[in-house]
Amino acid sequence: MERQGIVTMKGAPVTLIGPELKVGEKAPDFRVLDRELNEVSLEDCSGKVRLISVTPSLDTPVCDMQARRFNEEAAKLPGDVSVFNISMDLPFAIDRFCTTAGIDKVQALSDHRDASFGTNYGVLIKELRLLARSVFVIDKDDTIRYVEIVPEVTQHPDYEKALEAAGRLVVQKV
Repeated sequence: MERQGIVTMKGAPVTLIGPELKVGEKAPDFRVLDRELNEVSLEDCSGKVRLISVTPSLDTPVCDMQARRFNEEAAKLPGDVSVFNISMDLPFAIDRFCTTAGIDKVQALSDHRDASFGTNYGVLIKELRLLARSVFVIDKDDTIRYVEIVPEVTQHPDYEKALEAAGRLVVQKV
């Protein structure tokens, strides 16, 4: 499934591959790699609130700042919230970035192998094989509670709204 008119990259329209996910829907599973090449899926962290920060590449200024911001905020969240950053970067590049940047509260993951996350969450950019900047918050029962696909890939997501959505789920004990 291809979707157009949702996202631009430096003002140029791009095509997203995958479905448009909505709040209230069941979160689709995915298979990505961690920094040590281990496979990670949505079900690996079931029973927790998940905040998934999606970045095109950690080697760019906005993605770097997004990862750092969510890493800072993750330190303030309770233990039943997992924060992830998913990009198409190779696991080795992710490891180098996280080590250099001190990213230790966010689990940085790579979708480079199968584009499983990008395709299942509707954020794979067809023309670039990168992920569109976005944020998803998933509750403990694997239901999507917050979705933001940033309309211009080079701009920041709404950090406050995403963190607020995750915080509400912890307070409500969903």
